[in-house]
Amino acid sequence: MEETNSARVDDCVNFEKLKKIKLNDDNENDDDLFKDEGSSSKNDQHSLLVAQHYNKLQEKGLKERFNSKIFYLRNFNNWIKSMLISEYLQKIKDSIQFGSPLRVLDMCCGKGGDLLKWQKGNISYLICTDIASMSIEQCKARYEKITAHDPPERKSFNAEFFTCDATRDRLRERYSDPSIELNLVSCQFAFHYCFESPKQAETMLKNVSECLRPGGYFIGTIPDAYDIMKRQRNSRSDSFGNDIFEIKFLSDPNDLPIFGAKYNFHLDGVVDCPEFLVYFPALVKLAKKYSLKLVEVVRFEDYFHRNIGRGRNLLEKMSAVEQYGLQGNRMSRSNDNEYKHAKDFLLQRGGYDNCRRCGTLSASEWEAACNSLHDIRLPKSQRAHRMKMF
Repeated sequence: MEETNSARVDDCVNFEKLKKIKLNDDNENDDDLFKDEGSSSKNDQHSLLVAQHYNKLQEKGLKERFNSKIFYLRNFNNWIKSMLISEYLQKIKDSIQFGSPLRVLDMCCGKGGDLLKWQKGNISYLICTDIASMSIEQCKARYEKITAHDPPERKSFNAEFFTCDATRDRLRERYSDPSIELNLVSCQFAFHYCFESPKQAETMLKNVSECLRPGGYFIGTIPDAYDIMKRQRNSRSDSFGNDIFEIKFLSDPNDLPIFGAKYNFHLDGVVDCPEFLVYFPALVKLAKKYSLKLVEVVRFEDYFHRNIGRGRNLLEKMSAVEQYGLQGNRMSRSNDNEYKHAKDFLLQRGGYDNCRRCGTLSASEWEAACNSLHDIRLPKSQRAHRMKMF
């Protein structure tokens, strides 16, 4: 995995320092690589900005969400998370004794969008933490709503909630039981914030690993730094995107640091704040320090093709793709250019006579989903945690 990613660097990104620092198992002392270069006050300011952004986000009704340009994209991402979470919960259940407790940490949990996934996964205990206090309040309210009809003495799963910055604070000190052993740690669409500085990345990984029991997993989703840099180079500009998202570099794209490579990410109505590129060999190297070993890294489109067989019914149930038809019976959009790929697909398979509808995303949504997101998985074996990321 490290070898593959390193090869892509020459084509996609100019991390000059890596020409001087070799990230391999033989080099245990990468002090220069993990040396903090940014000021603490600037880092604090950024964390505050992120918290303020997510605290201001308003909960939207179903009608307003449906009319959003990214309605299907958000559902598609949610399907990916559902498949990922169910896959790894099952792996854990297969490896532990029947009836054993299954405990989960949901880092950067937001408003609790994965609560139903944890409930359906029959976990025993959940810890939810996020940097935004309003998100935690809404997450707790959601939990109380979905467990409202459970017997008090036999809830579907118990949970605790608290606000903190997982890139700065030691989570274990906030747990109701600091000796808890976790089976799974999940961080969806947020891990990249810790790559603001080496210290924050180390704190995040320490929080992942500290209470994760041997045989447990860390799963997460992050933007693909290599693809972002490839797009930046192709655009020959500091910014690029389409009608639903925009990335604007705040760091010099020709002289990027390994930590603190900053850009502003805008996603229609959902995100508009600074983020950081994750240089993957540095993540793998640093994770090893905390007994986390990379198991797999998969792009969203590849994971989709791998799991569509077992997840097709859920895909339809979640409205994770839009129904496009040659007769003009698609559900929302009307721009033909956004659906040329779907039209061509149908015509190649018999067109009007044999194949009249298919599930898809608009071209803009596919661009956002398939070109900028990774799934990573890091497990903890008997001596090392396991990690998987998208």
